Amino acid sequence: MIEEFHDNKICCLGLMSGTSLDGLDLCLVSFETRNGQWSYTVRAAETVLYADDMRKKLSQAELYSAFDLLLFDNEYGRYLGEQVVSFCKRHEVNPLFISSHGHTIFHQPDKGVTLQIGSGACIAAISRMPTVSDFRVLDVALGGQGAPLVPIGDELLFHQYDYCLNLGGFANISTNINGNRIAYDICPVNIVMNHYSRMVGKEFDDGGYIARQSIVHDELLKELNTLEFYSMLSPKSLGKEWVLNEIFPIIDKFELSVPEILRTFCEHIADQLAKCISPDRSVLVTGGGVYNTFLISLLKKKSKSKIIIPDDNTIQFKEALIFAFLGLLRMRVECNCLKSVTGASRDCVGGSVFLG
Repeated sequence: MIEEFHDNKICCLGLMSGTSLDGLDLCLVSFETRNGQWSYTVRAAETVLYADDMRKKLSQAELYSAFDLLLFDNEYGRYLGEQVVSFCKRHEVNPLFISSHGHTIFHQPDKGVTLQIGSGACIAAISRMPTVSDFRVLDVALGGQGAPLVPIGDELLFHQYDYCLNLGGFANISTNINGNRIAYDICPVNIVMNHYSRMVGKEFDDGGYIARQSIVHDELLKELNTLEFYSMLSPKSLGKEWVLNEIFPIIDKFELSVPEILRTFCEHIADQLAKCISPDRSVLVTGGGVYNTFLISLLKKKSKSKIIIPDDNTIQFKEALIFAFLGLLRMRVECNCLKSVTGASRDCVGGSVFLG
């Protein structure tokens, strides 16, 4: 089997679940390498929305006891395996292996802790396919942030752009500086925007419609923009705990209306993004935040760079696509995590493998 992973053309399935709890992304990709250059073709992709009970369990999992969290790790792994089986039947495909990001419950690399649930063993058992999971833990053990992990995919698959910016639960960015790929988390995006949108009965602020109806609250904006994290140098990464401890308490103490919160937070996001982008550069923007056209209009005004919005498959599934690629590099025993990005003591080949 090992020889198969070194073929010039390989088809595999990437799974991604983000902190914004939109659903599970599945992306079937064929990767091809010629003369040291990688290319890809998306063969099928879809998002499976979470049922209310699964979304509730995922949102509350950090509160579980250790034993209940272990039980849920297996439950969610079986769920992922079942979704893989259904996806493969619908599309009549048979990927060589599965590569799963899992769902992040804890991420505190300064304490040597990161946890993405969705047992790779359970995925492999249900799907009967080799499965790669737990991509972050080795990098954290090596003193790194364990995030972001997509930059090696940016380097090898999307190198034609000066910056790759992803707007998901959090915003992260990567670029090449003097031959080294540099990347880091910038600020929260959908994890905050969706939280307040749900207070007015919306899963998200479609197109930024709610936000654009209001005005910026200057005092809240100033307090958000002066958070210590934003003055820290990379490598740095964010997790849900930081939002719970730092962002929500600041916002909630002002007792503002939801439109005013969303308008101010859009301004905050755009301010932080623009600080990270040099003028007159090409910026590939992906992730669900792209569909907030109001936020994108603010970014265009503030950044003075060429903002490139790709096709829907790339917008929605770039992270799942790249996690499929990370799994392929793991199977080939090639570096899939860069110390220049995470601050680890060395580059590494991350991911646990279950042959199924």
